Amino acid sequence: MNLNLITEDWRIKFLALGLAVLMLGAVAFSQNPPTQKVLRDVNIVYTLGPDIIVIEPPTKANVSVRGLADALTTVNSGNISASFDLSKTPPGPNVPVNLIVSTRLKNVEVEKPVVPYVLHIDKLVTKDLPVQVRPPRISQGWSLTKIEAQCPPPTPTPCSVTFTGPAAWVAGLTAKVDYPNIINTTGQTVPSIPVQLVQANGQLLELTRQTQPLVRYEPSSVTVAYDAKPGTTLRQVVLIDAPPTHGPATGYRVTSVAVDPITVVISGPPEVLVRINTVTLPAVDLTGATSTRTFQVSINYPDSAVVGPQTARVTYT
Repeated sequence: MNLNLITEDWRIKFLALGLAVLMLGAVAFSQNPPTQKVLRDVNIVYTLGPDIIVIEPPTKANVSVRGLADALTTVNSGNISASFDLSKTPPGPNVPVNLIVSTRLKNVEVEKPVVPYVLHIDKLVTKDLPVQVRPPRISQGWSLTKIEAQCPPPTPTPCSVTFTGPAAWVAGLTAKVDYPNIINTTGQTVPSIPVQLVQANGQLLELTRQTQPLVRYEPSSVTVAYDAKPGTTLRQVVLIDAPPTHGPATGYRVTSVAVDPITVVISGPPEVLVRINTVTLPAVDLTGATSTRTFQVSINYPDSAVVGPQTARVTYT
């Protein structure tokens, strides 16, 4: 074999071989080029400590991945993961954390494997809330002797709702229920009445707000039972605020007091109502107050046979 055929003009032959390899690679890349893909609404998984809850957490994320076109055809939300590890994260209103994004595919790369976030994290608490029955509608000529909420068995009486959620939501939270019918018989029991969670400001708690884990309260509905007797009358009485147990901060004084409502209509036996013209509300504490304060207070009637509204609002200016 003549070696000159190989060695002659070897530089030109080597260059031709290199160009052939480059052309082959170019053809291959043209058929399977590197590209990018965005997966929208990838579910976010949370790893939480036993005593924390995330308020209004992000639940989905958009993830950008890159790789060869053939490899990206197999990418879906099943082989991309996005997660927060909050197992050792302390509570706080603005806590910096990292979302960790990864893929189980070898030939696919996540563009941003670590994404910074700021989350609202609170302590997870559990509290029992006695279920209060709001004052029902009473037909004239009837007197309510007893009304109560009854939880499903085996929960004992008095009935309480167990609320599990953020510590910030628990302060001043109460559980209330409305009896749906007019009191005009000696007694009745109505099952499956929804329980409402009421905040200190009198507004219903927004249970539609997202949390992780979900806020829960049990039972969510109760039975309301009452006993009544005929022979009642109605009477309008005035609500009077009591002097505060402590005054406002030094240099401040109360300039006006507003009670809402000013009067309430109560019902009960005539011999009891004839002795009641006014009802004094419980005293409140204004210690340290430097601005207008509003309190939701209970109305305590002087006789257990009297039925009327249970709460009033007192504003100290």
